[in-house]
Amino acid sequence: MLSRQHKLLIMKIASLFSVVRGYNIPIIILAQYLSAIFILAPEKRALDILLDFNLFILVFASSLAIASGYIINSFYDSRKDLINRPNKSMLDRLVSQKTKLSVYFALNLIVALMALFVSWRVFLFFSAYIFSIWFYSHKIKKYPIIGNLTASLLAVLPFFAILLYFYIQIPFEEIENYKRQLAVIFAHAAFLFLLILIREMVKDLENLKGDLANDYKTIPIVYGEEISKKTITILTILAVIPVYLLIEIYDVGYMDIYFYSCLIVLIFFLAYLWKSNTKSQFLLLHNVLKFLIVAGVFCIVLINPSVLWHGKRLLMMI
Repeated sequence: MLSRQHKLLIMKIASLFSVVRGYNIPIIILAQYLSAIFILAPEKRALDILLDFNLFILVFASSLAIASGYIINSFYDSRKDLINRPNKSMLDRLVSQKTKLSVYFALNLIVALMALFVSWRVFLFFSAYIFSIWFYSHKIKKYPIIGNLTASLLAVLPFFAILLYFYIQIPFEEIENYKRQLAVIFAHAAFLFLLILIREMVKDLENLKGDLANDYKTIPIVYGEEISKKTITILTILAVIPVYLLIEIYDVGYMDIYFYSCLIVLIFFLAYLWKSNTKSQFLLLHNVLKFLIVAGVFCIVLINPSVLWHGKRLLMMI
């Protein structure tokens, strides 16, 4: 039987895990590695990428930076979350604001040291990234449009860090040979960016009460719910462009199954969006978009499923 003190400790660990959204970190790590293997550096052996120590440092540092971003976001949103997410907020508040800040600074220090180990360029990138997350949480988040755009950009930036890691080693005169590959990368990034941006705008509709009570100037508060829905509709239609490029122009292997599925889901998403007017309905739409983003991570392997077979065969030989 656990003592009261041990139960409290377990609850605080669970609270901190909730604050940093620990359930997201493995997905972020997996997304970065799968992107590196199948999208960013498909010409390299998967095993070479997995055993690249500098890449491991880069992936781990970006995961810790994102975790620290969740902490500072929770710190500034504590009052808003009491209204929007009362159950999660009560769990998160088991850890004091002072402890949250201590963990936040500790994580950022670890990220800075890890980045410095790779190179001074990586150190500058992560320093700017950490500052940008803080500035977004402290100031930008409260403003319409720019807040949504910044949140979406910050979500995809770690993938560009890995892109730069691979491509900075290529001589400038050889970049022309990678033009098509870069186009595929940016089409994937554009689709991901638009999905995240749509999700951010749906979250604004979902969190209307808490945002209004805490003087957040989101799109539905400043311009109204209808304008917000129209904006989401336009962005959803724009998402068709990178999907078309990836399916019809470039070769993404069997991942086109995922993109066709996304188009079908997004049609139903828009139909339901215009019927939605309650928090629970917007939460469902939010979760649908979250599912598409997470499913997209696992579906990256469909670009070249043979890599999985070769990996299995390699393990069997060992």
